[in-house]
Amino acid sequence: MKTPLVSINLFALAALIGAVGQFLYKSGAERAGSTVGGYLLNGRLWLGVLCYILVMVFFVTAFRIGGALTVLYPIYASTFIWAALIAWWAYGTPVRPVHVVGMILLVLGMWLLGR
Repeated sequence: MKTPLVSINLFALAALIGAVGQFLYKSGAERAGSTVGGYLLNGRLWLGVLCYILVMVFFVTAFRIGGALTVLYPIYASTFIWAALIAWWAYGTPVRPVHVVGMILLVLGMWLLGR
């Protein structure tokens, strides 16, 4: 079964949105405090939840359109790349050469699994 480009694009977008959700969880946790209200009334945490709901919607939509799990799930692994880039942008977390090598290996692995 050939995986439609629409499904691939939905998974790629889900990866980016999933990484944004991780950033929102982290930044929301930093602002949450130690009370239940600090969590329940935290807009960043709720936006993170919304991101993961969108990821789920994109997954389901992509699967309904069609495509192989072995093609689609490796694309979602690019979440790690997006998370590293967001951490660099938001927190100044360094992206070292070893991280770039890891990112290249992730992309190579995604390509190999999709073949």
